[in-house]
Amino acid sequence: MRLTVFEIASLVGGTVRGDGAVVIEGAAGLAEATPRDLSFLSNPKYKAQLQSTRAGALLVAADVDTGARPAVVVKTPSDAWAAVLEILDKERTRRPSGVHPTAVIAPGAKLGANVTVGAHTVIEDGASVGDNTILYPRVYVGFGTAVGADCLIYPGVTIRERTTVGNRVILQPGVVVGGDGFGFSFGAGSHRKIPQVGTVVIEDDVEIQANSTIDRAAVGVTRIGRGTKIDNLVQIAHGAEIGAHCLVVALTGVAGSTKLGNYVTLAAQVGVAGHLKIGDQTIVAAQSGVSHDLPPKSVVFGTPAQPIKDEMKCHAALRQLPKLMEEFRALKKKMGWGS
Repeated sequence: MRLTVFEIASLVGGTVRGDGAVVIEGAAGLAEATPRDLSFLSNPKYKAQLQSTRAGALLVAADVDTGARPAVVVKTPSDAWAAVLEILDKERTRRPSGVHPTAVIAPGAKLGANVTVGAHTVIEDGASVGDNTILYPRVYVGFGTAVGADCLIYPGVTIRERTTVGNRVILQPGVVVGGDGFGFSFGAGSHRKIPQVGTVVIEDDVEIQANSTIDRAAVGVTRIGRGTKIDNLVQIAHGAEIGAHCLVVALTGVAGSTKLGNYVTLAAQVGVAGHLKIGDQTIVAAQSGVSHDLPPKSVVFGTPAQPIKDEMKCHAALRQLPKLMEEFRALKKKMGWGS
């Protein structure tokens, strides 16, 4: 990247404060930036670093004083920062092109325009891949599966048979879409497998990060709504439905047939029991266990998850327990109650 501050402002829809002719070649955090780097301030807790940073220019909101240092003033610095990093990502990330000779593509598979297929990738019969999609090495696309346009499918991803992946979807390494749901029937002293004959639909603009799994439904559909972002090591079980623009953070598990609304956040290490309904814009704090339906705009914490204010009061009271026990023992001794 080699852009002037004026050019960066044009790209992110900002206005220039100071010398717009300064040339920027990279991007870095406030503490690490050099005079050739752009940096940004979004979280006020880092405001003190504005005095010591060596950054050549800054992305800031209008109320942030940057002194004589060149700045691009934007409404949301974090969004503008993401746009700049997208430019760097395209320049610094090596993406393969064309179809590698070791790829195995069934005669009945269909590839759109400008599709990339990496080494040792397999595309089965009846599968389709949309325009401009990149399949990195060792990707598996099962029979009858449809992958949309402008997707990035990283190495080691498995997209099993008869599943649907929308447009502009990113699947990070090790993701498995369409593995069998965990369904068994117990009888005659053993667990009998229930065939998982449903499917998975991943809607547009979803990103699923490394080693997460989206199980196919026993019947029907497991669905991930448009714009949803799923972190590493997450399991979405069979028949679950995740709404649009949700955030599901690392080590979270959503059990079968549970339905999340739109804009739901499940923080890290959350467990959600099966057959529940979680309302729109609900936030479940980290390490919580959800065992009952939650209405829209709930904010819950704990196991079982409760309104976060109530749960925090319980935690505060629990910290007083040692002191209360000392006082109780002293009172028992004073009153002559027992030994």
